Amino acid sequence: MENEKEKEKQWMSNSKVCKRCKQNYDPSSNTSTSCRFHTSFFVCRRHDDQKRYYELGPDDPPYAAKFYDCCGAEDPEASGCTTNFHVSYDED
Repeated sequence: MENEKEKEKQWMSNSKVCKRCKQNYDPSSNTSTSCRFHTSFFVCRRHDDQKRYYELGPDDPPYAAKFYDCCGAEDPEASGCTTNFHVSYDED
């Protein structure tokens, strides 16, 4: 039991937070498929002209839509459409 706590403590001291997916990760096991994220923003776009972006308000028409601009996923909690290495906040 104490050995598990020590391992967890060591992992936490070595782990970093990914600025793309916000998950904790161990840099020593970071691979090109470790991080899953969206490459663009979750946006609102009118269907009538496909050009203007805006925040939805309470009086917006039913044809206004929200989606990820990179892949079209309409669920804000949708799994990312791209994989790559994790990137920590320490890196530029």
